[in-house]
Amino acid sequence: MTPIHAEATTIIKARPEAVYAVIADYRVGHPAILPKPYFTELAVEQGGQGAGTIIRVGMNVMGVKQVYHEVVSEPQPGRVLVEADAEAGVTSTFTVEPVNAGQQARVTIASDARPSPGLKGLLERLFNPPITRRIFQQELRQLAAYVERQPSA
Repeated sequence: MTPIHAEATTIIKARPEAVYAVIADYRVGHPAILPKPYFTELAVEQGGQGAGTIIRVGMNVMGVKQVYHEVVSEPQPGRVLVEADAEAGVTSTFTVEPVNAGQQARVTIASDARPSPGLKGLLERLFNPPITRRIFQQELRQLAAYVERQPSA
């Protein structure tokens, strides 16, 4: 079955390595960019910096509460970070690409989710992508504001 896909992209006025450092920091940086009230918790269970980190993420979207148990990997360290919950069938990918001679970063957040069967799956396919895209756009705005305030940006 084809996964449900959603993504959002923006250009951030900061060096790509500074942006990636915030995303990969699950103790301080990453929690600071998560939009409330959608994200209700981010708890580090193991690690805390990039690959090998294990996190518990609580979400509340349109009254539907979910808890994800995710493992973080870095297929391309410094450029691509992936959070995956194999049991829930959800994967989120953060891609950071240099633009303008490395003075800015193009950041894309994308997710793929296994749809439920039947009518519920049809409704998920209709409603989840635009809602998820809106959450990602807010997260990207918060990421930009956070990283642009940092002295190393």
